[in-house]
Amino acid sequence: MPLRMKLSAITLDCADPQALAEFYRQATGLRPHPASNGDFAGLVSEDGLFLGFQRIDGHQPPTWPGRTVPQQIHLDFEVDDLDEAEARLVDLGASKPGHQPDEDRWRVLIDPAGHPFCLARG
Repeated sequence: MPLRMKLSAITLDCADPQALAEFYRQATGLRPHPASNGDFAGLVSEDGLFLGFQRIDGHQPPTWPGRTVPQQIHLDFEVDDLDEAEARLVDLGASKPGHQPDEDRWRVLIDPAGHPFCLARG
């Protein structure tokens, strides 16, 4: 029988935790965690999920779609409107790579620290 486990936190490595936390705060509306400091920042959802960002000296952003520097992790977000969400996230600092595997069903964007993440219709 599997253990009862609840995902409680996801933490991304980056060079600037405060800036990346602010990008995701604006994108998701999650509230800042009070223990954030210069080397670590966090956001919390209403159901308690913690999204953290930790400073790593010499951080190298993942390359996508190539694998020179592996993705390590990527986040998926459900959205109502792909075009609207993409435009808003690009305005906040995300970028859109040229390679899009199935642009009608989901979009791959890159956060300001270089992590790929996906938008899919909810």
